[in-house]
Amino acid sequence: MRFFALTAVASLLSAVSAANITVIVGKNGTLTYTPNSVTANVGDVVAFQFVAKNHTVTQSTFATPCTPKTNPAGVSSGFQPVASGATSFPEWSFTVQNASAPLWFYCQQVGHCGQGMVFALNPTADKTFAAFQAAALASASNGTSGGYGYPGGTGSTTGSGTTTGSGTTTGSGSASSASTKPASGAMVVGGKAAAFLTIAGLVAGLNL
Repeated sequence: MRFFALTAVASLLSAVSAANITVIVGKNGTLTYTPNSVTANVGDVVAFQFVAKNHTVTQSTFATPCTPKTNPAGVSSGFQPVASGATSFPEWSFTVQNASAPLWFYCQQVGHCGQGMVFALNPTADKTFAAFQAAALASASNGTSGGYGYPGGTGSTTGSGTTTGSGTTTGSGSASSASTKPASGAMVVGGKAAAFLTIAGLVAGLNL
């Protein structure tokens, strides 16, 4: 009984100490994530708010910043169009389940990554955000910058995904989704105009 009580207290303290980190996508119409690099702890929620144009938050790797991560497949917000003059904005977020390994993201809209629209979570001294962005900029000159072009517009925000391999990522969401708890035990939270995805099980030293 005492063990269970201590476990409950530890879980409560962890929940209380978790931070909510907001990243603005396309602030002032620019091709940026603001901030473009963050340090987060286990349990922190990183929320991306899309405020202009039509962008994505797509997972890549340090070695190939403008190409979607594969084997295992990475996660992506999908394209999030925002109409001119919009007063409500879509969001996509995930809860950090492992802070040991850095995660790398870029905008999949055609040409945006090659102009430096990239984001890093928990970069290291060996793999810095500056080096990651420099590689993205270089990809534009050598023609390796990947992306898909989609016009701006309006529509519902939905998302889902499952990643297997050295780690597991599960989650789903929609503009009207409710809080759910998948089999992995990671909490996926839903809300207005939001799609939420939980990244779990990434191991330290993963070659990104």
